[in-house]
Amino acid sequence: MLSATVRVAGDLDLAEECAQEAYVSALRAWTRDGVPRRPGAWLTTAARNHALDRLRREVTLRRKLPLLVEPATADPHDPADLADPADPDRPDAAVPDDRLRLVFTCCHPALAPEARVALTLRLVCGVPTPDVARAFLVSEPTVAARITRAKKKISAARIPYRVPGRAELPERLDSVLTAVHLLFSTGHTAGEGDALVREELCDRALHLARTLAALLPEQAETRGLLGLLLLTDARRATRTDEQGRLLLLAEQDRTRWDQRAVLEGLTVTAGALASGPPGRFTLQAAIAGVHAVAPSLEQTDWPRVVHLYDRLLAVWGTPVVALNRAAAVAFAHGPAAALPLLDELATDPRLADYPYLPATRADVLRRLGDAAGAADSYRRALELTANAAERAFLEQRLAEVDRAAGAGPAPA
Repeated sequence: MLSATVRVAGDLDLAEECAQEAYVSALRAWTRDGVPRRPGAWLTTAARNHALDRLRREVTLRRKLPLLVEPATADPHDPADLADPADPDRPDAAVPDDRLRLVFTCCHPALAPEARVALTLRLVCGVPTPDVARAFLVSEPTVAARITRAKKKISAARIPYRVPGRAELPERLDSVLTAVHLLFSTGHTAGEGDALVREELCDRALHLARTLAALLPEQAETRGLLGLLLLTDARRATRTDEQGRLLLLAEQDRTRWDQRAVLEGLTVTAGALASGPPGRFTLQAAIAGVHAVAPSLEQTDWPRVVHLYDRLLAVWGTPVVALNRAAAVAFAHGPAAALPLLDELATDPRLADYPYLPATRADVLRRLGDAAGAADSYRRALELTANAAERAFLEQRLAEVDRAAGAGPAPA
């Protein structure tokens, strides 16, 4: 709805206001007449009409006050000057998907990369601010401030909300890919709530990734991202049992993985790897591919996984990648080899509130037989975890190591 409205409004704040006005109109009209057959289309049409009315009033005001307004030969806010939606040569024809158009538009190079992605996730993809903060390993107020600054800069610098031409797409691509990847990640493991997966976010991200790969097939990283999402999402049905309990990779029934998605993901990833030095999404897809072809957790080529993480760290040296590498080292070379790596990561302030660091440490200590140390780490992970499925898993593991340590039942 927002994506369609901003194409008319040319301004994100105006589009948001018109969307809110559409909701108010719906409350009145639907209470009186009932919910229409296509409520989404009704709301989108209402929001666009509100935008057109606002723009027409603005154009009328400008024409009636010619001495107070700087004249323009072509008014970008004038509905008469809007490009014909059926015109294949209009600027936004380079991007065929409404939501993807707005993603590219929000990822303007004048904005800081973090601000581009945060703005896109919050306003275009509907990801809640706390989830955006978790994705960036920063506080919620920090993300909110980034979004506010980005919107102010757009307004102050008069950055137009227009879709970039095809030649401008590559310079915005990395931010767009990052936004789509983080959108999928927030759906793949929900930050809070009862369900482990938010399927609508995963499906939305997969759709955007497919569209990107078709739009820019010459860009290997678009195929790398698509491969990564396909191979990761192929396990969706097996990540929890019938009661919603979290199942680790070792517990999942690999015969129930979506083999069509696995085959497509492997094929797309192989094409991306053959296109030259791999980027961060292609390398992540390659790691997912190693897991996808392994008959079991024990038969996974863990040295290969560690090697791929080494390459990934060279191009994308984030603490989360280092943590994932440490987890792979624990399987490739034993848990004792991973413990010093986790100790070093514990000094990184960016991971201070990241629940998967103490969770990984707890598992390593459990495998080393240090039940008391594992219990402390499981308790710290529980303090930082809001998702119900993940909490239930951690509580179960905590109870197991508490019993092993002779400490009695886990606290409520």
